[in-house]
Amino acid sequence: MEMTRQYLAGELSVLLAHLQVVANTEAARRDAWSLRRAAETEPIPALGSVTVRALALADDLCWDSLNRGDTVAFTRQAAVCDELREFGVCAGLLKEA
Repeated sequence: MEMTRQYLAGELSVLLAHLQVVANTEAARRDAWSLRRAAETEPIPALGSVTVRALALADDLCWDSLNRGDTVAFTRQAAVCDELREFGVCAGLLKEA
């Protein structure tokens, strides 16, 4: 059971590192870093909340890129957003809508 918990936290941390890479502002990179730190240090039941906040950040990044007409950034951000959502659903951290 402990390995599963470590896996969930570790996998979420990796996905948040991907989010940090595609962030297009220093503030967004700090937010992604903060979420990554939370995934690595908070109790497992908090990972659902971390995932929801990460998805909100990814959504904001996508909209910002679309508004600026930056389709390359949008494509990269949307891919990370999809990975986060899929992981959250498969890990039982999110409900599939």
